[in-house]
Amino acid sequence: METKILLDESRLPGRWYNVVPDLPAPPPPPLHPATREPVGPDDLAPLFPAELIAQEASTDRHVDIPEEVREVYRLWRPTPLIRARRLERALDTPARIYVKYEGVSPVGSHKPNTAVPQAYYNARAGVRRLTTETGAGQWGSALAFACAQFGLDLDVWMVRASYDQKPYRRSMMELYGARVHASPSTATASGSGILAEHPDSPGSLGIAISEAVEVAAASDDTRYALGSVLNHVLLHQTVIGEEALEQLALVDETPDVIVGCTGGGSNFAGLFFPFLREKLAGRMDPVIRAVEPAACPTFTRGRYAYDFGDTAGFTPLLKMHTLGHEFVPDPIHAGGLRYHGMAPLLSHMYELGLFDAVAKPQRECFEAGVLFARTEGIVPAPEPTHALAAAVEEARNATSEKVILTALCGHGHLDMAAYDRYLSGEMRDLDLSVDRIEASLSRLP
Repeated sequence: METKILLDESRLPGRWYNVVPDLPAPPPPPLHPATREPVGPDDLAPLFPAELIAQEASTDRHVDIPEEVREVYRLWRPTPLIRARRLERALDTPARIYVKYEGVSPVGSHKPNTAVPQAYYNARAGVRRLTTETGAGQWGSALAFACAQFGLDLDVWMVRASYDQKPYRRSMMELYGARVHASPSTATASGSGILAEHPDSPGSLGIAISEAVEVAAASDDTRYALGSVLNHVLLHQTVIGEEALEQLALVDETPDVIVGCTGGGSNFAGLFFPFLREKLAGRMDPVIRAVEPAACPTFTRGRYAYDFGDTAGFTPLLKMHTLGHEFVPDPIHAGGLRYHGMAPLLSHMYELGLFDAVAKPQRECFEAGVLFARTEGIVPAPEPTHALAAAVEEARNATSEKVILTALCGHGHLDMAAYDRYLSGEMRDLDLSVDRIEASLSRLP
């Protein structure tokens, strides 16, 4: 069996998979914050083009991938599935560990899987400029790359903690032609309000979303793009799982455990949705597990409730696991997982018992990342080290053969400052008190 299981570009998926029609019950709709009625297409039109709005509410099991999108996908897709043999030997485990590696994309993460179609649909609708937020900078880099492919301008609000920690992510966005603002910023009313109250705010994804949405809603030729959370974003990421499903079939393997890191949830959803389809049809029965940071534990310690997707309350109300839209996570190094809420579709599926969730402290995760780098040679981004930590734990506890599948959603070449802190012993695990969570949840709308 080869260490890397490859597919040629002729096997690139031609359709995205929509899990909604296969669920035991439909997810709750987003609500208009003023009327508390389900939002319609007209409510979303100031932010998204019509084709993305249709995908957001789609009940079709599959959506065809436009050839213009597949043409860009072919720059890096299909991505390799790696059998982590050296990691297995280091762990002395009977388990077999497979890693779907998304770090081979132009920007080094899974984010272009949705950035490319979002830029394409906006360009086709005549949009001139996009706005967005970014945490660690992976999404901002991906959308900047995608906008360059389709001739769109881009403004990115980057969470201040990551803006300071990861200057080369900002450089990459600017290299592709984007303008980058540290969030909270003085360029928006919502950002200025936060700074007036908290001049040293480290920022949050919720704040950055507010700034990007505020600017997009005020201009006729500008729309907003989101890198996670919404249904159409999760839909686009299913190319990951569709490829992994075919790759495992080539070596006659079926996963017993699937683990993925979760912030907003798109990487996790992209990996496991196609496998869940097979599980619901009775063709396999893997345990599916979400792994989140202990400093921002939306599944394991949040509340399932309607809440805003942003801090200022510009977005529709989303039924999701949330720590409260005013919650500002501590500045952990996994900046892409610092979001107060979770994808509504994933939250609904968690409530249905279709997968479980655990929270991991950052030092345990970086320990797994270092072990993976020293055995497999790939430096993981801080975000997927959470999934690697869960995979390592599962493999160490294995007493018989089992197949563990995870997605390494990006490399960590631009995250070396975080590894420096871990290797020097300066990294600390951050405790999140019950009182802090309850105070934030008390302000739910």
